[in-house]
Amino acid sequence: MEMSHQSGAEAESLLRPDQRNAVVMPTQKQGRWDGADEKVPFLRNEPVKLTPAWEGTNLPNDTLNLKGIAMDLAPPKDKYNLIFLTLIVHGIGTLTAFNMFITAKSYFEDYKLKNTKEYSDNFMAYVGWASQIPNLFFGWFNVFVKMGGNLTTRIIWSLIMEVIIFVVTVILAMVDSTEWPEVFFWLTMVTVFILNAFNAIFQNSVYGVAARLPPSYTGAVVLGSNICGTLVVLLSWASKSFDNVRTSAIYYFIGGMFVLLICFDTYFALPLNRFYRYHDTLQQRTMRVNPALAATNPDASPGKEHTPYGLIVRQSWLQLYNVFITFFVSLTVFPSVCSNIKPIDKDFFLGDNYTLITCFLTFNMMAMIGNITASLWQFPGPRLLTLFTTSRLVFIPFFLLCNYLPLDRTLPVWVTNDWVYWVVSAILGWSSGHASSLGMMYVCGTVAPEHAATAGMIGAATLVTGIMSGLAVTRLCPVLVSLSLWRAA
Repeated sequence: MEMSHQSGAEAESLLRPDQRNAVVMPTQKQGRWDGADEKVPFLRNEPVKLTPAWEGTNLPNDTLNLKGIAMDLAPPKDKYNLIFLTLIVHGIGTLTAFNMFITAKSYFEDYKLKNTKEYSDNFMAYVGWASQIPNLFFGWFNVFVKMGGNLTTRIIWSLIMEVIIFVVTVILAMVDSTEWPEVFFWLTMVTVFILNAFNAIFQNSVYGVAARLPPSYTGAVVLGSNICGTLVVLLSWASKSFDNVRTSAIYYFIGGMFVLLICFDTYFALPLNRFYRYHDTLQQRTMRVNPALAATNPDASPGKEHTPYGLIVRQSWLQLYNVFITFFVSLTVFPSVCSNIKPIDKDFFLGDNYTLITCFLTFNMMAMIGNITASLWQFPGPRLLTLFTTSRLVFIPFFLLCNYLPLDRTLPVWVTNDWVYWVVSAILGWSSGHASSLGMMYVCGTVAPEHAATAGMIGAATLVTGIMSGLAVTRLCPVLVSLSLWRAA
C-alpha cells in the first residue's frame, strides 16, 4: 500500500501546481479553496498495470489526457540519461538476431556444414536473404498499412518469440548434426527467417516508442544498432576462449538471449520514469489535436486521412536514393565478400583472427563511429551527399580485386597489401555509418512536418530495399571473379 502511494505521489508531482511544469486546473478558481477535490480519490480501486504508458499510473482520464495542463514550459529532464541509455540497449537488440548469425560464420561453415560444400560456400548469402526478406515485407507493409495495436504487446511478444528461437538454436548447437547437415542447414534458415520476422515487428515498434520522445532518442536507437555489431564480434571473440567449438557456440548464442532479456526487462522500466510518461502523454494529446499526425502514428487507430505518398516521394527522392545506394554498396561487399578475403601474407600478425578483425570488427566499429560523426558534423549537406554516396560504388570493384576466394578465382589479384585492404575496409565501415545516418536525417527534413513520420518510414523501407538489392548482387561476385574470360586476358 505504501509503494502504491509513493508511485501515485510521483505521478501526481508531474501535475502539481507548485511544480515547474506549471499545471493549471481550470475547475479551481484562484484565491478560493472549497475542499471539494479532497473528496475525489486520487487512485482508483483497480489493479496496477505495469505497462510503458500513462495507463499504468492509474490516474483519472482527465489527468491522463492532460486536460487543462500547460505544456509550453520545460518538461521533466531525463535524469542520468536513463531513457536514452535504455533506447541504446533496445537499438542493440534490434540487430542482435542478424549479427549473431553472420558473425558465427566459421561455426556454421567450418564446423556444422563442413561436409556440404554447396551450403557452406553460400551460407552468408542464404542467411542474408532469410534475414532481410521479413524486414523488407514488414518495412513496406508498415508504410502503406497502418498497423494498429498496442506497442507494448508487439514488443513483448516479439521478444518472447525471439528468445524461444534462440533456445532452439542453442539446442541445435548441442546436438550432433554430422549425419544430417542438409536438414540442419534448412532448420537454421527457417529459424533465421522466423527470428527476423519477429525482430522486424520489434524494430518497428521500438522506433514507434522512440518517436514519442525528442528526435535525439531516435538517434539513440540508431546508435545502439551500430554498437550491436561491435558487441557481437567481441562476444564471438570471447566465446572462442573455449576449446570445444560446440561449447563456444552454446555460450555465444546464450549471450544473444541475454541481450534480448535485458531489452525485455528494461522496457518495463519505462513507466517508472517521469520524463518518458510526460512525452508519452504529450504525444497522445498531439495526435488528438492534429489528425494528420495521427495518421502516421504506428500506435493509433487507422483513420480516413489521405497520405500523399507521391508528393512525399517527389520531395525526398534524392535522399531516398542516398539511403538506398549506401546500403546497396555496403551489403554487396559486406559481409559476403569481405569475409572471404584471405591474407596475402600468411604470417600476418592477426593470424586466425584475420577475418574476425579486418571484416566484422572493423566494419561494425567504424560504422558506429560514422554514426557518431554524422550527429556531430552534418557534412556533406543534402545536395553534396549524393556525390559522396555514389562515389562509394568504387568499393565493389576494389574488394573484388583483393585476395577474394583465392582458390577459385581467375581474376588477377591487384590489391596485394593486407594493410591497404584493412584501411579501405575501415573507410567502407565509416562511410556506411556516416552516409546512412545523414541520409535518414535529411529524408525527414525534405517534407512538411506533418509528413515527416511517413517520410521516415519510407526511408526505413528504402534502407531495407538497399540491403536486399546488395544481397542479390553479392551472389554474382563469385561468378565475376571466376569467369574464364580472365584467363584469356
